[in-house]
Amino acid sequence: MEKLLIEATSLRPQAKRTIDAPLVTIDIPFFIKQLLSEKSWKKKDRNSITVFKSNGICIVLMALHKGAEMLKHTMEGLISVQILKGELKFKTNDQSVKLRKGQMLTLYGGVPHSIHAKKATIFLLTITVAAGENNKSYANVEPNRVNGKAVAREMA
Repeated sequence: MEKLLIEATSLRPQAKRTIDAPLVTIDIPFFIKQLLSEKSWKKKDRNSITVFKSNGICIVLMALHKGAEMLKHTMEGLISVQILKGELKFKTNDQSVKLRKGQMLTLYGGVPHSIHAKKATIFLLTITVAAGENNKSYANVEPNRVNGKAVAREMA
């Protein structure tokens, strides 16, 4: 099997990194340090990096500033959210839960939900989709907000 490499970009001029291969090691502390040192983190309400992506699965490390919101949106596939640091309020139309460090949730695809960072938060988002489905991560995403104000963001 061939490795899938991510090429350097203006947002991430560092060397290439492997995101798909028969064996991929992911240095979470290294990527957290990287996320928190990038311009995007200093200028925006969040920063993220895809640490693994293959047919049917995508794992994204995300960092949100306190007060950052991801307004109501849906994902095409089953997701899991695992909190590494901080605290999130995760809401669906039927439920609202607080997630803290060490906690995790799963959610079926197509369920509208929103996220609000109660503290600066770092989490792993895992998205799974059936083979052959469109691999768009976010569908129907409303504008992002920090403390009630709409903010623009670059896709990292």
